[in-house]
Amino acid sequence: MLVLAKAVMAIMIGFVVTVIFGYFVLKWLKREKLGQNVSKTLGKRHETKQGTPTMGGIMFIIPVVVITILLILTGKIAFSANLFIVLFVFIAYAILGYVDDYLVVKKHNNKGISIFVKLLAQLVIALVFFYIYLSSGNDPVLDINTLGIKIDLGWLYGAFLLFVLVGASNSVNITDGLDGLAGGLAAIAFFAFGIISWGSTWTVGNEDLAIFCFVIVGSLVGFLVYNCYPAKVFMGDTGSLALGAVLGSVAIITNHEITLGVVAGVFIIETLSVIIQLIAIKKFHTKVFLMAPLHHHFEKLGWTEVDIVRLFWSIGLILSMAAIGFGVWL
Repeated sequence: MLVLAKAVMAIMIGFVVTVIFGYFVLKWLKREKLGQNVSKTLGKRHETKQGTPTMGGIMFIIPVVVITILLILTGKIAFSANLFIVLFVFIAYAILGYVDDYLVVKKHNNKGISIFVKLLAQLVIALVFFYIYLSSGNDPVLDINTLGIKIDLGWLYGAFLLFVLVGASNSVNITDGLDGLAGGLAAIAFFAFGIISWGSTWTVGNEDLAIFCFVIVGSLVGFLVYNCYPAKVFMGDTGSLALGAVLGSVAIITNHEITLGVVAGVFIIETLSVIIQLIAIKKFHTKVFLMAPLHHHFEKLGWTEVDIVRLFWSIGLILSMAAIGFGVWL
């Protein structure tokens, strides 16, 4: 019962603080005129979203960081190298996304940080992750316990970390195209990994990682108060890059990289739809989808934004339930 009580309290605190904090952040974003520049290729449906405040990721990033630090200082959770890693990745990717969003808004186009600079920054983050991870006694081993696979990657583990962080962060970023879509899917994914982390007893500070995940869940639900259709604010790269990267970090630390592929199934499908579309256009001069990512394909088919989000949330929930059974029970 104590475990359940802690989880519920973490979610509740995250929700309440984010809803209150989000009210003031929204007013600040509007006052500073930090609005989204919507691409005309998205069609008339999205024209009404022009100027909607972006960088809304601040609404849940700051509450999550502050709440986590307060929980550490009050002794409710214990500080560990693993908890520091996820906090570091969360903050570092949030800053990277914020700078990218800010440049986009100020330039009044969709070009922010260059791809080279963005990859370089992510490489530095991965190297710091790698150093702290090894220094805290962890081994650079890819351990897939269910399949009986254990591979010592050595220094190549750093490249593996970079691949997971870049892939996870960008997949959430690609999915963030409809009101409430990425936020809802991320809340479901972090709830699943909160439970999975709690069951990962071999991980140092596993319960504290779980609490961290549940605080994110509550904060994301609080963010959805402002982000669900019709959205009053978008999370932007500030939120999407941070969410994807920290989700990948939790999966790595708890040795559930394969489980991440199930939990983040919708994010992966969205990313694959973009890759498939690009290959089809460049190599075969044709289109597989009416528009990519996949959620825009459904829009072109005439689906309403709300119905698409409901469908994707439902699929994300089913995949997460299956992942919990696989990662904790089976």
